[in-house]
Amino acid sequence: MTRTDIRFGLPSKGILEKGAVDFLRNCGMNIFRPNPRQYAASIPNLPGVSVLFQRPGDIVVGIREGSVDFGITGYDILAEKAYANPDILILHDALGFGPCTLDLAVPEELPIRSMADVYAWAETLAHDSKKLRIATKFPNLTRDTLEKHAITNYKLIGAEGTLEIAPAIGYADMIADLVSSGITLRDNHLRLVKDGQILRSEAVLAANKIALKTRPEVLHVAQKLLEYTEAYLRAQGSYSITVNMRGNSPETIAQKVFAQTSIGGLQGPTIAPVVARENLRNGTNWYAINIIVQKDQLFEAVAELRSIGGSGVIVTPCAYIFEEEPARYRAMLEALADDNS
Repeated sequence: MTRTDIRFGLPSKGILEKGAVDFLRNCGMNIFRPNPRQYAASIPNLPGVSVLFQRPGDIVVGIREGSVDFGITGYDILAEKAYANPDILILHDALGFGPCTLDLAVPEELPIRSMADVYAWAETLAHDSKKLRIATKFPNLTRDTLEKHAITNYKLIGAEGTLEIAPAIGYADMIADLVSSGITLRDNHLRLVKDGQILRSEAVLAANKIALKTRPEVLHVAQKLLEYTEAYLRAQGSYSITVNMRGNSPETIAQKVFAQTSIGGLQGPTIAPVVARENLRNGTNWYAINIIVQKDQLFEAVAELRSIGGSGVIVTPCAYIFEEEPARYRAMLEALADDNS
């Protein structure tokens, strides 16, 4: 039976769940979930979209198989479970939460420091008719990295629980696992292989490519998701500055602004006349200038505005900055068009 609803998978627990819920709220897409024990919810700003809380791996499988149209999950899980699947399209690869890396790690008492050492270790084991045993939940990604370093004498051991204990209890020689702070590795006397990083990961927004191509309503939701997401992310660390300044004309004020280094704004300053009360007019023209600056330029920008005659400086953090069309939406359309060619 052909499905007519639009489904959005979100992580059902842990850091990714909190990160996804907080992120969508900050983007203006609050999740309505009357009962926190329910696995279904809605987003009032996206009418017609059903939210399903699932395990991150199940979200990837759902997108891959078409039972879910959109999903937020970790790039590490998507890269492993999708593994270059042509039906999954990443719409946004940097949502800014859930950062971690997938790394190879060895017991700290071993003299293994680099992938060259891992290669030599594997070759030594081969002479004794043994294989290098690596415990991991990411066999596809781990296999790719080992083969990139010409390591062939190995055996991948699947595991669902805690991996850090595997070398200590003897069922693996080393591990390939996710690392955030590294504290868990150190507590279990493990050390990262210095060039053994398999990939960097954070939360990503992905979609089923077939749904995007065949269902206009799904494509419309993708546009909204990217509009809200990009507007929020673009505004992060940005401030709006409004300041009053005397001048003969907007053009003369603009010349003063462009002579500085930090107050050019996004495309340029917005300069508008200030209409003073009758009893405050003194024959001098006042103008209001508005610009957008990044946080690391904020105080320099304020100083430059004051140096050219600005007064009454007001600074406001930006919540959203909307473009004419998000770059990632254009990239999505191009990817869909290339797929048809």
